[in-house]
Amino acid sequence: MQAVTEAFFERMKQQTGVSLNDEQKQAVLHTDGPLLLLATPGSGKTTTLMMRIGYLIEEKGVPPRRIKAVTFSRASAAEMKDRFERLFPHLPSVDFSTIHSLAYEVVRHYFRIAGKSFEMVEGDGERDESPSGTPKLHKRMMLRELFRTINGDNVTDDQLDELLTYISYLKNKMIPEERWSTHKTDVPQAERVMREYESIKRADPDRPLLDYDDLLTIAEQAFEGRPALLRQYQSRYDYVLTDESQDTSLVQHRIVEKLVRTHGNLCVVADDDQSIYSWRGAEPAYLLNFKDVYPGANTLFMSRNYRSSADIVNVANEFIKRNKHRYEKKMTTDNPPNEPVAIKSFSEYPKQTKYIVQEVRKAGNLAEVAVLYRNNSSSIALMNALDRAGIPFYMKDSDNRFFSHWVVEDVLNFMRMTFTDRRPELFERIHTKVSGYVTKQQMAQLLMINNGESVFDNLLANVTLQGYQVKQIELARDTFIEMRGMPPLEAIKVIRERLGYEKSIEKMCERLGFRKEYLIGILNTLEEIAEPLKTMEDFAARLKELEKALRQAKAKRGQQAVTLSTMHSAKGLEFERVYMIDLAEGVIPSSEEIKAGVGSEGGMGGSLEEATRLFYVGMTRAKRHLELIAYQQRDGSKVTESRFVSAVRDIMNPAKDNRYSKVRAVPKGGGQQAAVEEIAPNAIRRRSGLVAGLTVSHRVFGIGVIANADREQLRIRFADGERSLSVATCLERGLLSPAEAGD
Repeated sequence: MQAVTEAFFERMKQQTGVSLNDEQKQAVLHTDGPLLLLATPGSGKTTTLMMRIGYLIEEKGVPPRRIKAVTFSRASAAEMKDRFERLFPHLPSVDFSTIHSLAYEVVRHYFRIAGKSFEMVEGDGERDESPSGTPKLHKRMMLRELFRTINGDNVTDDQLDELLTYISYLKNKMIPEERWSTHKTDVPQAERVMREYESIKRADPDRPLLDYDDLLTIAEQAFEGRPALLRQYQSRYDYVLTDESQDTSLVQHRIVEKLVRTHGNLCVVADDDQSIYSWRGAEPAYLLNFKDVYPGANTLFMSRNYRSSADIVNVANEFIKRNKHRYEKKMTTDNPPNEPVAIKSFSEYPKQTKYIVQEVRKAGNLAEVAVLYRNNSSSIALMNALDRAGIPFYMKDSDNRFFSHWVVEDVLNFMRMTFTDRRPELFERIHTKVSGYVTKQQMAQLLMINNGESVFDNLLANVTLQGYQVKQIELARDTFIEMRGMPPLEAIKVIRERLGYEKSIEKMCERLGFRKEYLIGILNTLEEIAEPLKTMEDFAARLKELEKALRQAKAKRGQQAVTLSTMHSAKGLEFERVYMIDLAEGVIPSSEEIKAGVGSEGGMGGSLEEATRLFYVGMTRAKRHLELIAYQQRDGSKVTESRFVSAVRDIMNPAKDNRYSKVRAVPKGGGQQAAVEEIAPNAIRRRSGLVAGLTVSHRVFGIGVIANADREQLRIRFADGERSLSVATCLERGLLSPAEAGD
C-alpha cells in the first residue's frame, strides 16, 4: 500500500510538477471517516484538496460522480473545478457546487414532491452564489417598501444593508421567530419589517416567495422532515468535501451533517484563524466543537506557508496567538527572510494617502500591489489621489453608493442653493438640515407660493413663523448669498458649521441610530476631494469623474493596476506588496468591537477576536513586503494607533521597547520563588510569575493574594472577597503588579 501511494505522488510530481509535503500527503491519504483539515494561510489547501479527489478516483476507484465538493461562492466552486481539470485533464469532473446550489436543488425537489412551486425574490447581480435568474419581485425592493410603510421614511442604503444582514443572520443561525426580538440592530423597527416580509412571502402557500436564506432553511427542514428525500441525496455521494468551512453558517453545517450521516466520509477544510464573517451567520465555534458532532473525527494540520517571507510568517504567527478561542497551531515557512514588517505612522491623515501614491509610483508590477482597508469608505480618498496621479487601480468590491449617498446629495443641494435660492423644491430637500428649523407644515405653505422670489424672502414675508425662526432664516439667506462663487472646500466647511449641517447629522444619529463616525467620514472625504478645486462646478464634475472611474475599476482585474480592497474581500488573494491603511482604534478594531471586548474579565470578546482574525487575514496576503500604516491626527482630532499595530511592534522589538524593565517578583514569606518577569512599569508580564501565594496589586480591586493559578484563570483573595480573573486580560492590560513591601 505504501508503494502504491508513493507511486501516486511520484506520478503526480512527474505529470503536474506538484510535490506535496508530508502534511499535505497525510491529508490526501486520510480518505475515510470525518476529517477536520486546518490549513493556515498559503499552505496549498486547494491543490491538496484536488490531489485528494484525484487520489480517491485513481487509487481508490471511486467514481467521480460519487464525490461532492461544496464551497460558499460560485467563484470558489469555479476555481476548484478549473484547478481539478488542469491537474487531472484525463478524468471526468466531480460535482463542484456552492451550498446554495445544492440547497436550491433540494428545495425544487421538495416542492415538486409536494405538488407546489415557488418564486425567487433574489437573483443574479445581488450575490455571487445566485442559483437562478433575475426575479420579477426583488427582496431589496420589497424591504424598501415595507420600511417606508412601517417607519414613514425612506430607508438609507446603509440601513438596507444592515437590515439584509439582520435577516440573513437570524435565518443562518436558525434562530426561531419567538427569539427574533432578542437580537438587536440599529435599523428602526427591523423585527417588524422582517415579520411583515416573511408574512408577504408566505401569503400564497402554494407558490411562496423565497430568498437565498430560505433555500438553506427549507433544504435543512426538508432533509429533517422527509427521510425518503434525504436518503435519495445521501445515496448519491460516498465522499463529501467542504472548503472555506470557517465561513459556513449553522444551517449550512446542518445540511452537510445530514448529507453524510450514513457514511461519515466528510473532509472539512478550514482555518479557524480566518473566520471573519460571524456578522452574516458564520459559525466559527462549530470548528472548535467539531468532535462533538463527529466523535470519531481526526484533525490534521497544514501549517507550512508557501506564500510569505519568514519575516511576515513569524510575526503573523505570533500575532494571532492573541486570540484564546482557537486551535493551537504554528504557522511555519521554509521561505527565507526578505525584510521586516514595516510600520509607518504619519502626523496627519493626508500624508498617508500621499505616501501610498508615492510608493505605488515606484512599484514595477502594479498587479502585485494591494492596498487593504477595513471599510469601503477608506477607498474614496485613495481612489481620488491615485486617479489624479494617473495610476490605474482595480477594485474587486467597488461601492458606487458613496456617490449616491444622501450626505453627498445634501452637500450638492446646499451648493445648488448658492446658485439660486428661488427653487422651493430644492430647498425642500434640505430644509430640515439647515439652521432655521423650518417645519413640514411651513414647507408645505412655501411650496404653494409660485412667485419666483427667494425661498427665504417668501418664508419671512408669507409664512407664519415663530419668533426664534426669523433671525435663523435671515442668517441662512445671507450665508447662502455669501457662499456664491466660494471655493468648494470653504463652502463645505460653511455648510457643516455655519449652516448647521453637522449638528443636524448628530441629531439624526441620536434619533435614528446612524453611525456618526461613518457620516462625518463622508464629509471629511468630500473635503479631501474638494481641497485642490476652485469652483463648486469643478467639485460636482469631479464627483462624476470619480464615479465613472470607480465603475471602470471593476474591469481592470488582472491588468497592470494596483488592487484596492477591504480586508474581508482580500481573503484568498496574495500580492508581493501589501499596504494596510487607516489602522486606528475605532476603525480596526471598531468602537463596537472594543466595547464588546471590555465587558468582562474573560479576555477578548468574540467580536474583538474576529477583528484580530481580520487583521491577520490582511497581514497574510503579503508575500514579501508588508507595511502597516497609521496616523496621529485626522481633521484636527487626535487619533490613537490601532492596538494591533502596537502588538506587531512589540512582537518585532520586545527588547527595544523602553516601556519594559526587568524586575523579580518574590512571594511574601519565602515559599516558591517566581521567575524573572519582563514587565511594564509595575505590571506583571508573564504567566510564570503568577503563582499561588504571591501578593499582588490589582489596578481596580487593590491588594490580594493569589489562591490558585493555572494557564487561563487566577483566583485572587481581595479584601472584599475572592475573584476569578482571566490571566490573558490581566497581562495584556497590565492590571496586576507585584505588591510593594509596605502594602
